Amino acid sequence: MRYPTAEVPFLDCLVMRNLALGLLFVCLCLGPVSAEQSVNPGINQGYVNPNVTQWRGVFERDGREIWDRREDIILALRLEPGDVVADIGSGTGFIARMMAKEVMPSGRVYAVDIAKNFVDSTVQRARAVGLSNVVGVVNNPRSVNLPDNSIDLAFTSDTYHHFEYPKSTLRSIRRALRPNGEFVVIDFIRIPGISSPWVLGHVRASEEQVTKEIEAAGFELIERRGFMQTQYYLRFRKRRD
Repeated sequence: MRYPTAEVPFLDCLVMRNLALGLLFVCLCLGPVSAEQSVNPGINQGYVNPNVTQWRGVFERDGREIWDRREDIILALRLEPGDVVADIGSGTGFIARMMAKEVMPSGRVYAVDIAKNFVDSTVQRARAVGLSNVVGVVNNPRSVNLPDNSIDLAFTSDTYHHFEYPKSTLRSIRRALRPNGEFVVIDFIRIPGISSPWVLGHVRASEEQVTKEIEAAGFELIERRGFMQTQYYLRFRKRRD
């Protein structure tokens, strides 16, 4: 059957429009084809609805190096009154509360964690000891959920290996930092034959690999400290665009 000449362009347009709408629907359903893939699927499954009291017993105990050296860590951060700091992966919040005391009276600490239970508990415990400058932020696996140019220092301890989408998360950290802002990372030394079986099985990347990933995200390494036995301390500065 032949269509009248005047109807052919109309039908062609209709077909093309429906095809375009179909492709758009598929793209919306599938998401960006170039989206970053998880480097460690399921790494944060245990923090979906954590028991805060139970985890306080794990995180805030003698023998855990971050807890034992918490005073040394705070000194190494060189915080000043008025600083705005983000404790990313703040967990039960003991570091965030210590930071809050250092940046008073006009400074602020964002306690950032993927678990709302942790965030709520951290803010409540801070308020209980008179610290009103701790602000809770529930982040997601791809972003720290902080405003652009809002912080002077980003800090994370025993959490970088929990970054399921490190490229996306690092981009969000860099955006949140002000010009010349800094990023401190403490994580486990991972060396086959030296590190514990737990570290080798749980921690994804070595210090060298972590450094490469962070530098590739727009940072420069400005300091390394070796005051801990099982963990490293790296300080980066945001590079200018």
